[in-house]
Amino acid sequence: MSFIELADVHKTYGTGTSAVSALDGLSFTADQGEWIAIMGPSGSGKTTLLNLLGCLDQASTGVVHIAGSDTSKLSRSELTKFRSETVGFIFQQFHLVPHLTALENVMLAQYFHSMTDEKEAMQALQQVGMEERANHLPSQLSGGEQQRVAIARALVNDPKIILADEPTGNLDAENQRIVLGLLSDLHAKGRGIVMVTHDESVGRLADRRLNLEHGKIKETVVFSAEENEDFDEVLEHIWTRSEPTDHLHATEYTEVQWRRLVNVMTRIGLLKIENGETVFTPRGEERARIVIRRHRLSERLFVDILTIRDDHEIEESACKFEHILSPEVTDKMCALLGHPTECPHGSPIPPGPCCPGWDAWFDRLIYPCIMS
Repeated sequence: MSFIELADVHKTYGTGTSAVSALDGLSFTADQGEWIAIMGPSGSGKTTLLNLLGCLDQASTGVVHIAGSDTSKLSRSELTKFRSETVGFIFQQFHLVPHLTALENVMLAQYFHSMTDEKEAMQALQQVGMEERANHLPSQLSGGEQQRVAIARALVNDPKIILADEPTGNLDAENQRIVLGLLSDLHAKGRGIVMVTHDESVGRLADRRLNLEHGKIKETVVFSAEENEDFDEVLEHIWTRSEPTDHLHATEYTEVQWRRLVNVMTRIGLLKIENGETVFTPRGEERARIVIRRHRLSERLFVDILTIRDDHEIEESACKFEHILSPEVTDKMCALLGHPTECPHGSPIPPGPCCPGWDAWFDRLIYPCIMS
């Protein structure tokens, strides 16, 4: 069973002719640790869905399973207990108690869960970089700082899932970047996140986006971070870091986008973290070799055959062209160009099966990859 499982869920407010349907037969599943973005116009059912997932409300009909429990069958007291143990909330308006310090606001969540622990509350503030502001009241904190306290409050009871309702809606660009970075870190550590947002750029950080309309899922979008082209771009960036020659890159990523891509690629076995550094696995290194070979042969083609000299035009053209090359066409292009060993900027072109010296590459890269 998936971590979240909704089946034919209806939620109706009121009765008779005045009844309003907020959710109309909604069904979807989400795995443990998945990041889901919920988007849609006002009145589409986003907040209602979040309330059901957070056990603040129950469905009129249908099944809502969370972490193996059918929440539609829980009593009010059981819902409260389940919510405090399973869910962490982050709201657009922060909802901090104004007369309590940052530390006390975090401890308040502990109080409703079991018992307060000042040391654990301080550790939660440290996770979001707010330990030095622990004794300040909300009125003494900026909007971004208040939201970071709210994230610490959501984390302090070690919830299985974080529900975020427009978490960056009231923040400026810099604080939005900080908060999204914190959410990305939490996601990388295996936290599941369900986030309501109106911001397309924020929604694109999720693993999946559900577009709601009139209480139904109109569209499900899986983002380009899962697509091979993005993975290849990251592999190319990492490969060129170890080379002395500076390289242009057609695609640049924000810190949050980069972190998210690296997290996904680590999960699927292309990258790993060693001593705090992101490095290739054998399989990732082999794929990077193929990407770099295609790209640099494409650069040579544009320079040697088409006599293009502008570096930016060469880079952009090579990025577009390389993705349509099959291994067979790549080898034919390599032979046409005379098996070049360097790109136009002087960086080495990894050899392929058609090149002299291929056996050494095969022994060093392919065999470890197969054994892994």
